[in-house]
Parts: sequence; structure tokens; C-alpha cells
Amino acid sequence: MKIGELAQRTGMATSAIRFYEASGLLPPTERGSNGYRQYGEAALQRLQMIQLGQRLGFGLDQLRELFAASRDGLPHELVLQGLDERLARIDQLAADLARQRAETLELRERLASEWAAGRCFTLDASGEEKAA
Repeated sequence: MKIGELAQRTGMATSAIRFYEASGLLPPTERGSNGYRQYGEAALQRLQMIQLGQRLGFGLDQLRELFAASRDGLPHELVLQGLDERLARIDQLAADLARQRAETLELRERLASEWAAGRCFTLDASGEEKAA
């Protein structure tokens, strides 16, 4: 298939496909006698894996390393290890966001309460809140 069809099937721009090829994420493809790139199903699968990886939060460098480590398909242990690492990072981000949410909610409630009582709200030198 030509690059336009591949772009249509993946929902990617042709420039993105060329970028992935130039950066080593997509193996170089053969060119037909007319000079056009000719892509096969393997290229389609690779681009779909790139899209999935990006949706899950993996960076292009991580994906490039994973593809470089594979000869005949993806190395299962590396894929599982990468997914475990990503899950741990997501859990950490979720915990950080939960803490930030709780602190933000507490601050909002304190501000509303202080302002409703006609008091100013300031921070002391240590960054702690205090009513003024």
C-alpha cells in the first residue's frame, strides 16, 4: 500500500509516518518502480503499536528501544516489564494527584470560610496559611 492508504488506515498524517521511518521507529520500506514507498501489513501493525504505546504514555525513545530489541516480534519479557513500570508510574501519578486534590480542596474550603467571615488569608514566612 502507498503512504496515503497507510495514513488513512492508521489515521496518521503522512508526515508522521515519514517521521517515524526517518527516526527508526518504522523500518525503511521498499520503493516501487515509480519511486513511491510501498508498505505492507507489518508497517500497519508497527504504526498501530506506536499509537497504542503513545496512548498509554510511552515515549518514542522507549518504543524505539523496544523495537530495537526485537527481531521476530516483540520480546515478551521486555513488553511486560515496560507495562509494569508504566503501571507503577501511573499509580505514583494518581497518588500525587489525589494528594494535590485533597490539599487544593482543603485550601479552597479554608479560603471560602475565612473570606465569608470577612478575614484576609495570608501565608506566613514558612508558607503555612494563617488568617489575618
